[in-house]
Amino acid sequence: MDFFLYLKGVIIGLSIAAPVGPIGLLCIQRTLSFGRMSGFSTGLGAASADAVYGLIAGLGLTVISDILIGNQIWFQLLGTLFLFYLGVKAFLSKPVPMAENASEQNIVMSYFSSFLLTLANPVTILSFAAIFGAFGIVHSDGTFTTALILVLGIFSGSALWWGILTLGAGWFRRRMKENALTVVNLISGAIMMIFGIYILAGVIYALS
Repeated sequence: MDFFLYLKGVIIGLSIAAPVGPIGLLCIQRTLSFGRMSGFSTGLGAASADAVYGLIAGLGLTVISDILIGNQIWFQLLGTLFLFYLGVKAFLSKPVPMAENASEQNIVMSYFSSFLLTLANPVTILSFAAIFGAFGIVHSDGTFTTALILVLGIFSGSALWWGILTLGAGWFRRRMKENALTVVNLISGAIMMIFGIYILAGVIYALS
């Protein structure tokens, strides 16, 4: 394995995942409400989607990326509606008692909901392309093996960030009362709905 290429991937994964946005808020909210496994599975869903887009950018699959970016408005529209739905769900959800763990269904749902929400933003491909250029990576030299090493690094870096965020949120969860967790759900749910409305306004403006 090209360790330095893998290391570049880790740094890129951290760079893509670290900025706080709807997914980060969702990860924190789910960790506080349902425990670390729910929060971390949310992060892994986002990391998996980042890996998919990183692979497309790394292999230089311009046909796929052109289709995704060319239809980004519709992807964003679907993603916005989904984000608003998740915001409503967070707003209405009740925290799981500290002694209980999130159900298997909750963990699976957490993974796939964040995976789909992250995939709904094809512009991520452009972010990867720009960062690849900054690191001197040009379509991973056109080989599948080097692209795979790079994507493994991206997934690892992204997963590392979500692990750190989940551990931090879990630390706070143990020190918060149930009433405080309920307030967190209300606030985070409201913010996600506002995010959704803001993005939806941008989509409507772009279509007009």
